[in-house]
Amino acid sequence: MNLRRLKYFVKIVDVGSLTQAADLLHIAQPALSQQLATLEGEVRQQLLLRTKRGVTPTEAGKVLYRHAQLILRQCDQARVDMDAAGRGLSGAASVGLAPGTAAAGLALPLLRTVRARHPGVLLYLNETYGSTLSELIMNGRMDLAVLYGGKTAVHGLSFLPLLKEQLYVVGPASLPAPPEQVPLRLLAEMDFYLARPYNVVRKMVDEAFAGIGLTPRVVAEIESASTLSAVIADGLGATILPASMAREVMLSCNAWQCRIVEPVIDAPLALCQSDHLPLSEPAQAIKEILLELVAALPGSLLAPDETRLPLS
Repeated sequence: MNLRRLKYFVKIVDVGSLTQAADLLHIAQPALSQQLATLEGEVRQQLLLRTKRGVTPTEAGKVLYRHAQLILRQCDQARVDMDAAGRGLSGAASVGLAPGTAAAGLALPLLRTVRARHPGVLLYLNETYGSTLSELIMNGRMDLAVLYGGKTAVHGLSFLPLLKEQLYVVGPASLPAPPEQVPLRLLAEMDFYLARPYNVVRKMVDEAFAGIGLTPRVVAEIESASTLSAVIADGLGATILPASMAREVMLSCNAWQCRIVEPVIDAPLALCQSDHLPLSEPAQAIKEILLELVAALPGSLLAPDETRLPLS
């Protein structure tokens, strides 16, 4: 296989038509068909199915399409890195920051530091849910993400523990506030608004309740921080959040927060990246800055030398 044929194949799958792909690639359709036939001969697999509406990839074609995207992306990045050699660091790097976590507080310090140290680097920040961020990294569409999780091994991903946040119950002023620390068992009768069960924090809450033989009373599932704040402000019930988001919700409305004990529930924040795709030079630089910033935070799990080791 050569890169040109892989590029042709990816374009055909993207547009779903040999004719349109040939127009976009500025080559004759018979020549494009010949390149495809050569590629299929090399891999000894049929890669595309011809239909009246165009072409669709076979199962083998889908596998090659995923790998080809990564291969072409790495080749493009290699060219960028080679062009940047001997000059100031330049290129693009992407970082996901899970919303409602301590990660969100890293955004401005990260932007300031990158601008000061590496003005030629274009930094893309994405704030969305952890499950989405990990999928983007797994697919090679994002370099790094700071999110809750990392306790369970995930194929294709590696996790570096950064810090831990304890979970708090947050409730409206219309409900009597528990003491500053509240045993989990005393919360069993409270109406809760929590994230969906696939959410890492929700999983930790469910597991903690199950550990004492109870189940939280969940009356609705909410993913939006603004909606959650509105629910608390309206007095509809309570929620359970990591310290950073609990403080944010409490300050946004007339609410109280109490640390959960017996058991204490720790939410681990981790740096997530691919376990097989190498980071580009700009992404390496961003990773080093992220680790420096986290090392200065209260509760950091990073050893001092972890911010200086060669990173991959």
